[in-house]
Amino acid sequence: METTLIGVSENINRARELIDHVADTGLNILICGESGVGKEVVAHNLYKKSPRCDKPFIKINCAAMPDGLLESELFGYEQGAFTGAERKKRGKFELANGGILFLDEIGDMSLHLQAKLLHVLQSGEFSPLGSESELKTDTWVLAATNHDLENDIAEGKFREDLYYRLNIIKINITPIRHRPEDIPPLVEYFIKKYAPRYNSSYLTEPQEELINKLQNYRWPGNVRELQNVLKRIMVLGHSEEIVDELKSNRFTANSSGSETTNPFRASGTSQLLDLEGRDSPDNESFSLKEIRKRTLDRVEREVITHVLKKTEWNRSKASKILKISYKTLLYKITDLNIQK
Repeated sequence: METTLIGVSENINRARELIDHVADTGLNILICGESGVGKEVVAHNLYKKSPRCDKPFIKINCAAMPDGLLESELFGYEQGAFTGAERKKRGKFELANGGILFLDEIGDMSLHLQAKLLHVLQSGEFSPLGSESELKTDTWVLAATNHDLENDIAEGKFREDLYYRLNIIKINITPIRHRPEDIPPLVEYFIKKYAPRYNSSYLTEPQEELINKLQNYRWPGNVRELQNVLKRIMVLGHSEEIVDELKSNRFTANSSGSETTNPFRASGTSQLLDLEGRDSPDNESFSLKEIRKRTLDRVEREVITHVLKKTEWNRSKASKILKISYKTLLYKITDLNIQK
C-alpha cells in the first residue's frame, strides 16, 4: 500500500496543506475522488501526522461485502447472536478505539447501516449484534467515496444528515488526467521504488519520450493504473508496445486532456479487433493471442457494466446474475477498470 502523496500540482499541494491543518483535530473527514486517485494514501497521511499515529489504523471497504456481514464487521456480535455466531467477535469500532477507522467506499453503504453509523458518530456509542448494552468508542472516522454523494442524497440513496456529519472537512483528489504535471514525479517515485525490487534493467530512470506518452493518456484507473503499467514495463520491457496498448481503451486523451472517442473504433469487425498501433494484418507483431485477450476484456467489461447498472451497482446481485463469485466480480471490476 502506497503511503506517500506524490505530486506538484495545485490540487496535491492543497491536499497536503489540508492534511497538515486538520491531522490533529479529530474532525470527521470526507475524502473524495475517482477510484485509484489515492484516497487511502490521504487517509494514511492523516494518520501518520495525527496524535493517534501510535494507535490502530483500521480500514474496511464498505463495497466489498454484503450488508449483514458489513454490519457484523463494524459493530461485532455476541455469541449466539445469529446462526453461525459460535463465539463473540469484536467489531472494527471496538478494535479502532483510540485510533482511526477508515471507511472506504462509504457511498455503497446501505441506508440501514448509514443510520447506525450516524448514531455512533453522534453519541460515540454502539451495540454489538445480540447485545443489550452499548460500548463507548473514541474513534476518528475518515470516510472516502468515488460517488457524488450530493446526487445520491437527491436520489434518496444517501442520508443527508450523515453526509453533513462526515463532511466537516472535505479533501478532494482530482484524477491525474486533469493534473498531468504530477505524472513525471510519480514516474520517478515508482521507478525508484520498484526497479530495485524487480531487478529491472528495462526502466531505471524517467524517459522523456515515455513521460510524454503517459501524459497524453486518459488514465481511467488513475494513479493505481499508472503504477501497474510502470511495474509491467519494469518486468517485461517493451515500453512503447505497452503504452500503445493503452490506446485501445474506449477513450483516449487529446493534448488538452479532454476526452475524445477513439477514432480507431470503426464499425464492423475492426471494432472488435481494434487495430490501433498496427500497420496491417500481416505485420509481424500482429498477435491473435493479444487480440483475443483485448476482445474478451472488452466484452466482459461491457457485460459486467450492463449488469451492474441494471442492479444499481448491487455487486451481490450482479455476481449472482453473472454466475461468478462475489470475490471474482470485485477482481474483474478492478482489473477491467469498471467505474460508475
